Amino acid sequence: MNILNSKLNLAAQKITLDDRSKYLRSLVVKSLLGAGRGHMGSAMSIIEILRVCYDSYIKHFPNDANNDLRDRLILSKGHGCLGLYALLVDKGYFSISELDSVGSFNSILGGHPEHYKIPGVEASTGALGHGLSIGVGIAKALKMKKKNNKVIVIVGDGEINEGSVWEAAMSASKHNLNNLIVFIDYNKIQSYGFTSDVIDLEPLAEKWKSFGFIVNEVNGHDINQIEESLNQSSEDDRPKAIICHTVKGKGFPFAENNPKWHHKNNFTDEEISLLKEFTNT
Repeated sequence: MNILNSKLNLAAQKITLDDRSKYLRSLVVKSLLGAGRGHMGSAMSIIEILRVCYDSYIKHFPNDANNDLRDRLILSKGHGCLGLYALLVDKGYFSISELDSVGSFNSILGGHPEHYKIPGVEASTGALGHGLSIGVGIAKALKMKKKNNKVIVIVGDGEINEGSVWEAAMSASKHNLNNLIVFIDYNKIQSYGFTSDVIDLEPLAEKWKSFGFIVNEVNGHDINQIEESLNQSSEDDRPKAIICHTVKGKGFPFAENNPKWHHKNNFTDEEISLLKEFTNT
């Protein structure tokens, strides 16, 4: 890992979350306790990315989710869907009461997001590595129709072990998809260990550059850095990749950088108390 990566990684660990970020995390906890299970770490690392996108960047219409003027956001790392559900609830796409029944038979909210079932979800993502290909197809179609809508795809760092991601990246570059932005949630932990031990992704920025992307690296929990990266003007016709240095389980010291909190099948009474304590619920 280079010096810039190291500094951003350290900064991501030290940043203090504001009240809004804490509130959104409390919605994730509500989902976790409602379901009794879930990908906790994977949801917490993407909250600020989603927050910036929905609060100040993308065009979206909670009362008309399929409005043609909307920008498209695809959560390719579908297992982090509790973070997405938190933003969709916050924006009014569906009732907060739905969070109490995540994963139940009659719920619209499953362990992965489902298109056509959940208002505001652009693609069903569960098998990792598919979201960017879907996003490239949508971005190309919008270009062909001479539409100005943006397409954002959020991928996980473990997910980009998949070859389909890089096939999609080549296609995005070939077709000059400057309406496409890829966020890489670089929390450095995947399902069973650290990415550096499973498949080392470095030099990650250079990889994306070699595939024809404009590349920025930011602290993925710093709202200002994410906003600045999104709003940088460019006449370039290349797609953009934003590498977000994040912390898995961010906001919960007992879960941060802890692979055991990638996914929990159940919660002990002590874990439930800790989750509630750190979200004041």
